[in-house]
Amino acid sequence: MQLVANLSMLFTELPLLQRLRAAAAAGFTAVEIQFPYAVPAVQLKEELQRCGLTLVLINLPAGDLMQGGNGMACDPQARAKFANALDEALSYALMVRPQMVNVLAGRVPAGGSRGRALATLAANLREAAQAFDRLGIKVLCEAINPIDMPGFLINTPEHLRNLLTEVKHSNCYAQLDVYHMARQGISTAQALAVLGDSVAHVQFADNPGRGEPGTGELDFVAMYQALVQAGYQGALAAEYRPTVATAQSLAWLQTPPFNQL
Repeated sequence: MQLVANLSMLFTELPLLQRLRAAAAAGFTAVEIQFPYAVPAVQLKEELQRCGLTLVLINLPAGDLMQGGNGMACDPQARAKFANALDEALSYALMVRPQMVNVLAGRVPAGGSRGRALATLAANLREAAQAFDRLGIKVLCEAINPIDMPGFLINTPEHLRNLLTEVKHSNCYAQLDVYHMARQGISTAQALAVLGDSVAHVQFADNPGRGEPGTGELDFVAMYQALVQAGYQGALAAEYRPTVATAQSLAWLQTPPFNQL
């Protein structure tokens, strides 16, 4: 497994392109960025190359989701907006070449039905999976806890498994966020028992608090053991909110299981 720095949450003391250099200096060889689109793709590509970093993941643009809105991926009235977001992500990915792209499901629109929202999301994911398949880029979707994000459509491993079954595309995978599962009392082993080998990417933060490992109660050795037992060999992305300056928060890199990677 490879450790990855999420540069939308780590090193935020710096502008985005400078975070790449900080991550490399801290020993990371790979990064992910939630929404890099404000930075011209060619600049990001050049800085990744200068720093010797692999770009593992970006998110598809999500509209107003992060500001408390519904987003667009599961909104039947936002199909045109989703198509535009897909085009933007495809254009950006052609230049920066992430290994994976994550599609955030979004919230069920007020007055809308869950069934229609799920059907819309499945159709949009199918379209994205097909489009990115031509570039050799995997498409992901994740479950997010409804405590931190009320109204989010996909919350549990079962929700995510059923969605992937509905999408029925070989290029659509699960992203497992250990923090979002722990927030709901779901262990990594329990999530993997449901999602199996559909998991293509794993993110982590401690719980409660979503801080760096060691600031909460999450058993990261048990997390790692569950991933090993499941045969997972992909990335482990640090997507936490540092409780101190990012460089100071990295003591977990020297503790089990991370010091074994």
